[in-house]
Amino acid sequence: MRVGFGYDIHQFRDGASGPLRLGGVDIPNAPQLKGHSDGDPLIHAVIDALLGAAGEGDIGKHFPPGEAATAGIDSRVLLERVSALLSSRRIDIVNVDATIIAEYPPLSDHFLAMRETIANALGMDDDRVNVKATTNEGLGVIGSGQAIAAMAVALIEEHVR
Repeated sequence: MRVGFGYDIHQFRDGASGPLRLGGVDIPNAPQLKGHSDGDPLIHAVIDALLGAAGEGDIGKHFPPGEAATAGIDSRVLLERVSALLSSRRIDIVNVDATIIAEYPPLSDHFLAMRETIANALGMDDDRVNVKATTNEGLGVIGSGQAIAAMAVALIEEHVR
């Protein structure tokens, strides 16, 4: 068993109305986030947690920022690619636990859809993915509503060949 941790943060786009993409789910009436791909910090944190647990570096190693092939790409596609990499190494994902850090918009109505979306991209049951949120109590760029961050931890099990 191995564990990995991931973190990502993205700023809101100035003057860009939604939908906001978070956990692979479009959230209406919220501003978009900046990013080379779709700017989804939740999925990016999950990717980093999985890659870290597998000793495979980070998201930037596998999907370098500025790479034309990933410009505007749906982060769910990146997550599916990471899942395929782990599967090719005979690694099972035991579970994923993630926390979104944001002052707004309200997110609790979207947690189930985020869990299902992430689980589907990973080819696992959604009861092995947890998504929750907290605020930054008004502090820093997150607290002032300029950005959203996410943290994730993943547990994997590698099968000996």
